[in-house]
Amino acid sequence: MVDKEVVLTANGLKKIEDELEMLKTVRRKEVAERIKQAIAFGDISENSEYDEAKNEQAQVEERILKLEGMLKKARVIDEDDISIDVVSIGSTVTVLDVEFQEEVEYTIVGSAEADPYDLKISNESPVGRSLLGKKVGDVVEVQIPDGATQYKILSIKR
Repeated sequence: MVDKEVVLTANGLKKIEDELEMLKTVRRKEVAERIKQAIAFGDISENSEYDEAKNEQAQVEERILKLEGMLKKARVIDEDDISIDVVSIGSTVTVLDVEFQEEVEYTIVGSAEADPYDLKISNESPVGRSLLGKKVGDVVEVQIPDGATQYKILSIKR
């Protein structure tokens, strides 16, 4: 279960609520139907369809519990509270990778919402942690597996 506060943006909260609703209303029924069909095949002691459906049911129920736990401990960041003066959770930050002279735009989110492929990075990640509290023009050094890199903050927006 989730032991600490879960920081979410409004979009992140909606995404979790939508997933939870889908799991409870759609996936549970689909899995129950698969179990019912597998039982109809007869002897369940050597019925791989039944075993797979029961495993899937356990995974769905585990995910439901995890999402419900996250929602109980959720703190939603109000967009009006997101500063454009300093980097905070919910900020979209454009940085310049000093070494490669490449611009990258990251959105700083709570760890539950992080999606590096969508350039949403966790406030707990090395880059996210280094950017928090910084201002436009600041240069931050970030420890990465290959050593260290520097980012210059070019802009901050909501």
